Amino acid sequence: MASSTADNVLPEALQFHSASPLVDIGANLTHESFDRDLGDVITRAQAAQVKTLIVTGTDLAHAEQAVNLAKQYPGLYATAGVHPHDASGWNAELALKMKALHALPQVVAVGECGLDFNRNFSTPAEQEHAFEAQLALAVESGLPLFLHERDAGVRMREILTVWRDDISDAVVHCFTADRDTLHGYLDLDMHIGLTGWICDERRGHHLRPLVKDIPLERLMVETDCPYLLPRNLPAKLKGRRHEPALLPWIVKEIAQWRGISEAELGSATTRTAQRFFRLPTES
Repeated sequence: MASSTADNVLPEALQFHSASPLVDIGANLTHESFDRDLGDVITRAQAAQVKTLIVTGTDLAHAEQAVNLAKQYPGLYATAGVHPHDASGWNAELALKMKALHALPQVVAVGECGLDFNRNFSTPAEQEHAFEAQLALAVESGLPLFLHERDAGVRMREILTVWRDDISDAVVHCFTADRDTLHGYLDLDMHIGLTGWICDERRGHHLRPLVKDIPLERLMVETDCPYLLPRNLPAKLKGRRHEPALLPWIVKEIAQWRGISEAELGSATTRTAQRFFRLPTES
């Protein structure tokens, strides 16, 4: 469906422009809310200097869609995995299909996979089975891991400790937990992805003093769009759908709490993402 004129433009106060090219490591662009205007969304991201988008694949269908988008649009890449919510559907046939996706040049990470003991849409046992199976696929492919964890930090670290010498790199995306959990991941040489959660004065304030604890070479940034629209944006957004063009605002917030410039944080997180996902560096 063609997009309307209103869809094509963000409010002027939300038309950000990063001082350096950015990588959004977690963009759910296969979400149905992007169906009507995805081309415009990508154009706005490029205008904001968000030059590279990692499109999250959370199950087989969405991973395949993410790959197709990466084939269609320059600067887009895909992940391929099974989210813990869908872990009950893991089987040998699905494992083979995921393995085939991991061999494609558009796929730059295994995931989104991990543990979510907050909602338990799949049982903890089913989640652990699917997670370890995907850890094995990551070892086989050599790809890094794109991890989800909620209310499961202790068990996640126990499992990752066993596998750590065999997997390459791993990022805990959309990190929202506490200091002990953060340092547990850093002790395992994990990378950390931060979102607009840090912009939420109700729930994200505890992250602000933790930002300085994350080495720049382990820190990456993401929108997790269309979710987690920053609450402190300088203008209202019709429909409240988050999108990659707003990533510079998140970078500004993180830089403020880290005590460095937006340009320095942006450049550092881009270098880290390019190295982590093995991306071209000319973008």
